[in-house]
Amino acid sequence: MLQTIGLAKTFTLHLRGGLTMPVLSDIDLTVNAGECVVLSGPSGAGKSTLLRSLYGNYRAAAGQILVRHRGRMVDIASADPRAILDVRHETLGYVSQFLRVVPRVSALDVAAEPLVIRGVGQDEARDRARALLLQLNIPARLHGIPPATFSGGEQQRVNLARGFIAGHPILLLDEPTASLDADNRAVVIGMVRDAKARGTAIVAICHDADVRDAIADRLFTMTPYQDAVASAA
Repeated sequence: MLQTIGLAKTFTLHLRGGLTMPVLSDIDLTVNAGECVVLSGPSGAGKSTLLRSLYGNYRAAAGQILVRHRGRMVDIASADPRAILDVRHETLGYVSQFLRVVPRVSALDVAAEPLVIRGVGQDEARDRARALLLQLNIPARLHGIPPATFSGGEQQRVNLARGFIAGHPILLLDEPTASLDADNRAVVIGMVRDAKARGTAIVAICHDADVRDAIADRLFTMTPYQDAVASAA
């Protein structure tokens, strides 16, 4: 479902005279349907950079990011912006740590929006969003309120509902339980397991060892670029 071949990413620090900072080099990763691969490694190893590169937020410096989309492999690393948006629309979902709060839009409509964009009727989209919010222990009294006033944990659960609702075949999860208590972590573990059972391919960053052990089929270990170069030498 997802494969990277020789993926590299370098940042250019324009305020430092164009200094280049390599972060990823020769990343070869394969993720199959129904599998959750958790990115492992210390802070600075490039885990978030890899996840954002897979989603097309960061442009790769070299290599390929192949995503199975409509029966063929699309290279996110070289695709034009319109093609990337099409892949995101139908195939590739992303759940960030933080909800981008939209003023005056209710939690219910924030969660339902991905379905509405895909052409699902508003009533059906809201019904499915309502069920997910309740599953994630967001009470009905909060569904009509904009989530700007919610706690961090409540906002993260709205974000999870928004990310899972469309049923993308490939899902990228960035610390999906970072702000959650034990009961809600258990709910998210169940949602990840259910998604895998439906054949979803998942790449996740997860620093909580218990959650990682509960959802990971395998770990993909990453090393900070400088350490990797030193050990290769």
